[in-house]
Amino acid sequence: MSDERILVGDIGGTHARFAIARKGGTQWIIDHRSDIETEASHFEDVLHGYLDKLDASERPTAAAIAVAGPVADGKVSFTNRNWQLSEDEFTKQGFQRALLINDFAALAFAAAQAQPHELFTLGPDIPGMADEPISILGAGTGFGVSCLARYRGRSVPIATEGGHIGFAPANEKEIALLRNLAGRFGRVSVERILSGPGIENVFAALHEIAGSKPSQLEASVIVDQARAGEPIAADAVAMFCGVYGAVAGDIALAHGARGGVFIAGGIAQKIKDILSTSEFRARFESKGRMSDFVRAIPTRIILDDNATFIGAAIASLEIEHGK
Repeated sequence: MSDERILVGDIGGTHARFAIARKGGTQWIIDHRSDIETEASHFEDVLHGYLDKLDASERPTAAAIAVAGPVADGKVSFTNRNWQLSEDEFTKQGFQRALLINDFAALAFAAAQAQPHELFTLGPDIPGMADEPISILGAGTGFGVSCLARYRGRSVPIATEGGHIGFAPANEKEIALLRNLAGRFGRVSVERILSGPGIENVFAALHEIAGSKPSQLEASVIVDQARAGEPIAADAVAMFCGVYGAVAGDIALAHGARGGVFIAGGIAQKIKDILSTSEFRARFESKGRMSDFVRAIPTRIILDDNATFIGAAIASLEIEHGK
């Protein structure tokens, strides 16, 4: 039923976020949000701790949990902790319906229904093509990628490991970056650059290339230094933005994302002003013979902090209704 309450979650390697989602007219309402940084040994303890705070009348009968990892056969195992979740475990806890979904796949559903005030446009404010695929990508602790395949009114989310595609340098500075990072990591994926740790990798690499000793700085500090005009920090953030745009354009080509490219994650939200004046959009469009194709694709940052919750709830209802 469209007015039912759904337990929604956003579970990663270090966080567990819960809320109750319900439809209010054409909008989703998110209540009782709880953001938990936890080292608990068992997911059930964290879940029960949240549910115990709710009144009996507020207890949902359905659960839709977005997870930072691949879901297979309704199960997920987390790389950075010993938690293992399954949809069956939720039904055993009394939920009538349960869904585990990759977090970027959930974001795909939310992006498709996002309102203009929930988005920040990078580049020209152009409409995406209705009923065409959309791409969702974003730099955070890692680099997530998903696609919402749309065709004649039907939508199918596709979770991917696109953050681990290989980095393709486009100029001499990026070739030098690749050589430096390859010396540290061997194979260099885009996630080695497009993530919080990636900003730190780029900053350290540029120092080493310049023959100076890098300071051990967190990504947020590097961004602050870039805003203040520190040269290597500014170069690192500029390179991050350029690579971000280039990769976003490559993914748009791979997905045929004529419906639009949506950028998720806290990093993009925090540096949207830098991204908007950077080479992001120029690099996005710089695709040789396919430049006209990507030039017609809008690029937008998702601003809504509840987008993952909303996407999980939408997915739960769509699967229930067989859409």
